[in-house]
Amino acid sequence: MRYRALTAALLLAGLTACGDQAAPTPVTSSAPVRSAAPTVESAPATADPRAALPPALQARMPRFAPPPAATKVTLPGNGTAGWFSRIPTDQKVAFITIDDGWEKNPLAAQLFRAADVPITLFLEVNAIADNPGYFRTLQQTGATIQNHTISHPVLKGRSYAFQKHEICGGADKLGQLYGTRPTLFRPPGGAHDATTLRAAHDCGMKAAFFWKEATNKGKVFYQGKKVVQPGDIILMHFRPRFVDDFLAVLNAIHKAGLTPARLEDYIP
Repeated sequence: MRYRALTAALLLAGLTACGDQAAPTPVTSSAPVRSAAPTVESAPATADPRAALPPALQARMPRFAPPPAATKVTLPGNGTAGWFSRIPTDQKVAFITIDDGWEKNPLAAQLFRAADVPITLFLEVNAIADNPGYFRTLQQTGATIQNHTISHPVLKGRSYAFQKHEICGGADKLGQLYGTRPTLFRPPGGAHDATTLRAAHDCGMKAAFFWKEATNKGKVFYQGKKVVQPGDIILMHFRPRFVDDFLAVLNAIHKAGLTPARLEDYIP
């Protein structure tokens, strides 16, 4: 597939478990697709992976040009992780990030293959504990796995020792499960303080992330302009309407004239 061949390998209190701002005006995608959808048999390896999806889903999935070569951000040199809600770039790219891991939709891997775009998963250890192999399958589609703590506590205001335990413990466990220890981090709810960024750095996290758009129930919620801007980081979760959320994100990026890029490529 195109991207893997090239690479070889707030917001919302009521909306998200990660977010604490009032909900902006939503933009709604088309009819819902529930997580109870049956697994679709895989198409032959030589076929367009979209052919493995029901026609109704194929029609809702846009195609993208390859992302441009990444321009690296500058990280702080003061013993703290970088902090970004968007990547400071004029390149026509946006970044798809998905948090937690509680809902394990059977169509996710096929959607990822069919979309053939870079995706970053910020996984909570407790949320994936019942089926870590599910996310190994997503990793095999080209998705990358990063850190979202052990148990999803609000970190802001907690002691350095508490925050370091959650961040380092999450990274260590994910490294054991998926072969590569994470170097990027999202604090639960985006809530953080100076201690969070210092503990993240000391746990080997180069950068930590907030977001500019979020999705739930097939709707995209924007900050400011109702269009995805170059460099924006978009937040999803593994939730019952995962299929609708994912397609809504793809179409919002496509409508903005952007292409999904790999978040990790922009971090030195």
